[in-house]
Amino acid sequence: MNTQRKVPVSILTGFLGSGKTTLLNRILSEEHGKRIAVIENEYGEVGIDHELVINADEEIFEMSNGCICCTVRGDLIRVLGNLMKRRDKFDYVLVETTGLADPGPVAQTFFMDDEIRAEFALDGIVTLVDAAHIEQQLGRSDESTEQIAFADVLVLNKTDLVDGEALDRIEARIQDMNRMAQVVRSERANVSLDTVLNLGAFDLDQMLERRPAFLEPEYPFEWTGVYSLDIGRYELSLADGPDPTMSLVVVPDQGTDDAALREGAEWSVRRYAEPTELIRPGEEIPVGKHVNLRLDSPGRKSFFLEVDAQVRVGLYAQHTAEEFDLQLTNAEGATIGLEVERTWVVQHEHDDDVGSIAIERDGDVDPERLNAWLGKLLRERGVDIFRMKGFISLAGDSRRFVFQGVHMLFDGQPDRQWGDAPRRNQLVFIGRNLDEESMRQEFDACLM
Repeated sequence: MNTQRKVPVSILTGFLGSGKTTLLNRILSEEHGKRIAVIENEYGEVGIDHELVINADEEIFEMSNGCICCTVRGDLIRVLGNLMKRRDKFDYVLVETTGLADPGPVAQTFFMDDEIRAEFALDGIVTLVDAAHIEQQLGRSDESTEQIAFADVLVLNKTDLVDGEALDRIEARIQDMNRMAQVVRSERANVSLDTVLNLGAFDLDQMLERRPAFLEPEYPFEWTGVYSLDIGRYELSLADGPDPTMSLVVVPDQGTDDAALREGAEWSVRRYAEPTELIRPGEEIPVGKHVNLRLDSPGRKSFFLEVDAQVRVGLYAQHTAEEFDLQLTNAEGATIGLEVERTWVVQHEHDDDVGSIAIERDGDVDPERLNAWLGKLLRERGVDIFRMKGFISLAGDSRRFVFQGVHMLFDGQPDRQWGDAPRRNQLVFIGRNLDEESMRQEFDACLM
């Protein structure tokens, strides 16, 4: 019998620029005597937060103060599993979500996966709130609302940027949105670690009362079809549909009752976290692997499935059968009917207008041209820039320049020496309707 205590987990969330990285740096640098594993995730085509988090340059590494830090490059379940191999190195886990994340699916992980539930216990959800911008964000972002609604603790951050009357109004508003949460005010995320750790605050029964669908997980696929097949070769054909590709996992030995479908779904979630194999029309679909069916040629496309024993298979597909007029036929051309089908709650999607732009360039930047460009960009587009962050190589300076910003606010400071490292620039902008080509060209004009 495993009598070892479960590892408590706090989830740290908050909209872009609310101060999560600042709080993480406090945790990773302060001599608090705790052994903490920090899992840090981010949004954008290029990972950059690990460059802003102190000394983070590998997926899992140890800090001098006893912390362990991970940057999520794959599935949360996989990273947690890797951490458990080092169970003697830590006694607490802090998960930082991306600023555009609904924290619900992260929290669900600790209840829906049997292996994770056996080893970890969700201790609480902490949401950082940007006092200077939250009112604007609430009017334009569903994610901000979700993050506040899920919180056990609301850290009202950047209180030095608004006056007392506005601060009282904001606190009252977020408290109205979530009366169950404790509100803590802070500047530069300067809060006691006891505010975010060892909360003992997350109550599943209470969450189900507030959100009855909480344990209905979100999946990276939308539809499952179960087919009973004899030995032989089968043709899976699809018509033109909404996407040029479709992700798919074929699950062997699939049952048909609800428990079996959920078991197949959870098994498929792990396959979906693996790299995809591109399958072209005319090629065979491997069983048990995450594949991407290429569908960009006109007309119906055919793929093949080989079965060497009588079996039920489950197709866990990114889209429903109707969207592509999916049909399964045997070698004689007879259509195989569905035994069972099921639609699922699909994975959370961000606002289509919200996206990220990553700019990576070698060499040095002219400080005056950079300053002029950033000033113009923030004046004209600041309201649409939720978050910007990165590091720059300024001509004539031996140190890296690290910057972060939210809307029209910009903060930067010299960092460590470049030394022998190649001088380069990496910038990430997250916002709405950003002109990627124009921004790249304007930054390139700043290079020496």
